[in-house]
Amino acid sequence: MFTGWRYRTVSVVGVILLTVGAVLVANHQLSQALFTTHVPLFNRLEVTVLTGESLYWAVLLSALAIGGSLVPLYKPQPRRVLDTVFFAQRRVIVGGLALATLGYFKWSHRLPRATLVMTIGALVVAIPAWFVWIHRSPADDPGRTLVVGDDLEQMERITPAIDVPVLGYLYPSVVGTSADSLSVRTVADGGITAGAEAGEGGAEVDVGALDRLGGLSRLETVLLQYDVDTVVLAFHQPDRAEFFGALDVCHKHGIDVKIHREYADAVLVAEDDVEGIVDVDLEPWDPLDHLFKRLFDVTFGAVGLVGFAPLFIVIALAIKLDSPGPALYSQDRTAGFGDTFPVYKFRTMVPEGESAVPSSDGENDRITAVGRVLRRTHLDELPQLWSIFVGDMSVVGPRAAWTEEEVLLEEDAPAWRKRWFVKPGLTGLAQVNGAKSTNPEAKLRYDLEYIRKQSPWFDLKIVIRQVWGVLEDVHEILRQ
Repeated sequence: MFTGWRYRTVSVVGVILLTVGAVLVANHQLSQALFTTHVPLFNRLEVTVLTGESLYWAVLLSALAIGGSLVPLYKPQPRRVLDTVFFAQRRVIVGGLALATLGYFKWSHRLPRATLVMTIGALVVAIPAWFVWIHRSPADDPGRTLVVGDDLEQMERITPAIDVPVLGYLYPSVVGTSADSLSVRTVADGGITAGAEAGEGGAEVDVGALDRLGGLSRLETVLLQYDVDTVVLAFHQPDRAEFFGALDVCHKHGIDVKIHREYADAVLVAEDDVEGIVDVDLEPWDPLDHLFKRLFDVTFGAVGLVGFAPLFIVIALAIKLDSPGPALYSQDRTAGFGDTFPVYKFRTMVPEGESAVPSSDGENDRITAVGRVLRRTHLDELPQLWSIFVGDMSVVGPRAAWTEEEVLLEEDAPAWRKRWFVKPGLTGLAQVNGAKSTNPEAKLRYDLEYIRKQSPWFDLKIVIRQVWGVLEDVHEILRQ
C-alpha cells in the first residue's frame, strides 16, 4: 500500500493515464463503429474520430476535468471499499458533466457525444478499481495497529497478545475517579503509569513501552495521520458512549476493530471466535448484499413517496380536522453506533408531554380517533419513507428506538446496544412477530436473529409478511 507523497503521486498519475487511455480507446474507429451501431439510444449517432489538434484538446480537457474532480481522493486516508467506489464514481460523473457543459455552451473544444459517453462509462469502472487497488495492503505488510481505551490494566493484558507492530495508544489525559479507579500521571517518555489510589498500596501498571499519541478526541486524526489498519479497544465499560463513538469512527474509515473476549458481550463477534482478542463485526452485511439493500431502500422510498403523495394530503387533513396541532411530529431516534437522527411520523396523539416508558395503544388515552386508525393500519409510519430514501433508515432492520427510551430498554435487556450494528428499519423480524418495546428481551432476541440471518432474500420475506399483516389489519377495520 502506498502512503504519503507516494500515494498522491501514484493516484494522480494513474488517473491521468486511465483518462488518456479511455479517450484514445473511445476515439478509435472500431469502438466508435460498435458503439454507434449496437448501443441503444446512441445508435443514431455518427462515427466521429478526432485527429490532430482536436484530439490533443480532447485528451487535455478530459484529463483536467476528471483529474480535477478527483482531488479529494488524492489524500491518503483509510476508507471502506464501497465508500471509495461510490465516491470515485460520483466524482467521475461530475467530471463528465463538466466536460458536457463545456461542449454544450461551446466554452471550449467540444467532445463528440459518443466519445464522451464511452470515456465516462469506462472511467466509472476503471478509476474506482484503481483507487481500491493502490490502497490495498501488500501480503507481507504487518499493518499498523493502535490501542484505544481508558483501562490501562486491560491494555497491559492485551498488548502482548497483539501479534503485529503497535504504533501506540490513545488514552484520556483525565479519567473519572471512583472507588476502584486508577490515578494517572504522564511520564517523560510519553507513556503512562497508572498507580493505585491512596491507601490501596503502590502497585503500578506500566505501559510506557508504547507511545501515548493523545487523548480519545484525537482518534480520527491519528487514524488518518498514521494510516491505521486495526484498532484494539480497551475500555473499562464497553457500553459507554466513548466506546461506541470509537466504533463509529472506525466503521466510517473501514478500519478493523478488535476487543478482549471478556468484553465481547457488548458487540457483535463471530460465533466461533474464542481467542483472547476477537474481531468486532462492524459491517455484518456482505458488501454485495449491502449494495443490493441500499438500492432496494432507495427504490422503495422513492416509489412510496410518489405513490402515496395523495394519501399524505388526505391523512394530514384528517389529523388537522380531528384535533388541534401539527399533522407531523418528529422524534430523535438512535441510529448506528449511537448516532441520532430525526424520525417523522403522522401525529396520532394529543400533543402533550411524552413519556419514555413503553406502553401499548390500549393503555394510552392520548391517542386520537384518527390516530387509532393510523396506528392499526400503520399509515402513521409513511413519512419515514423519506428517512429511508435519504439513508437514515432501511426498509428492514431493528426498529429505531426513541433516544430517551433506550436507557429504560437497556435496563431490561443489557445487550440492547448490539442492535446498533445495523441500520434501523421501518419494519423488522421483531415487528412481524409481534415483539414490542414492552417486552425488550423478546424484541432484542428477534433483532439479533435478524442480524445473524440478514440477506436481501430475508429482507424480502419480512417485507412480504409486513405487507400481508397490514392488509389483514385494514380488512379487519373495514369488516368492523
